[in-house]
Amino acid sequence: MKLIPTRAALAAGLAMLAQSATAEGNLNLYNFGLYTPPDLLEKFSEEFDVEVTLTDFGANEEAIARIQAGGHGMDMAIISGYFIPAYVEQGLLMESNPPEMENFKNVAEQWKSIPTDPERKYTVPWVWGTTGVMVNTKVYDGNINTAAIFLDPPDELKGSINLVPSMNDTIDMTLGYIGAETCTTDRESLSKARDLLLKAKENWASVDYPSFEKFINEDLNASVFWSGGAARVRGLNDGFAYGWPETGYMKWMDSVAILSDAANVENAKLFMNFIMAPENAAMISNYTMYSNGIVGSEEFMDPELVKAPELNVSENLEGAAIEQTLCPPEAQDLYTRIWTELTR
Repeated sequence: MKLIPTRAALAAGLAMLAQSATAEGNLNLYNFGLYTPPDLLEKFSEEFDVEVTLTDFGANEEAIARIQAGGHGMDMAIISGYFIPAYVEQGLLMESNPPEMENFKNVAEQWKSIPTDPERKYTVPWVWGTTGVMVNTKVYDGNINTAAIFLDPPDELKGSINLVPSMNDTIDMTLGYIGAETCTTDRESLSKARDLLLKAKENWASVDYPSFEKFINEDLNASVFWSGGAARVRGLNDGFAYGWPETGYMKWMDSVAILSDAANVENAKLFMNFIMAPENAAMISNYTMYSNGIVGSEEFMDPELVKAPELNVSENLEGAAIEQTLCPPEAQDLYTRIWTELTR
């Protein structure tokens, strides 16, 4: 039976054709370093005759500060989920309404709404992952599904532990370890967390974004780390394994948004729709080694990545996930005080 398309479907199709026909010019993308596949940008450029310029940043704080200052020239930014409210509150994002885009149908049900953009008015998925602990099991063969790895470390690891400088993740996991609520303003709980971190610091080698070589060469043997980064390290030194602390680990998604002062809005919307196609989302995963939240992308992903242990949370630990969030101002201020004392 031949199906007759609805008027709405025809209109949507014509709109996409019109966009494709006129999609020329430029697109300026702002993203974390080593987080954007060059072949993805090349494919988009060839398909739509758009020249893409990529600018890297090191942290969310750096990115939002530059955007707040104006004159940045960026059209789009990749933003960690917990930072989205800060952008929205300051009017830095455009309501691009991704659910109206053709490929939004490919977004997995669990990611069609996120706590910081519940209606997906501003963002579409880039990648998602977890923050846990990475351990060299050739040095330590005990339980790695515990925050004790960095908070009360075994003797084998003392002096070779790193803490990535991610304030909220570190303090949230510490609060979980002592049985307290995240984003709490309870001074007793926060004081206990601070004291534990300060004591643990004596056993750390660094608070840093270290080069992978330090793990590969086993100068560092443990770290608070991200799932995709841990998968990369294991690929270069198979002694390393990734653990999800049973008292709480962080689950997060980084998403793409169009900036409110973007000059190339239509090209930015095309890029949003483009990365929600399964084959394109797979390119992002294969490069970053994180999951992507797009149904059907597994078919195009590296089979070894699909089954990578770092990307597949143990069933008995799924309930320990803590949604990464930016705390209310009072709690955030208390976190900052602890972090300043810890890192000075």
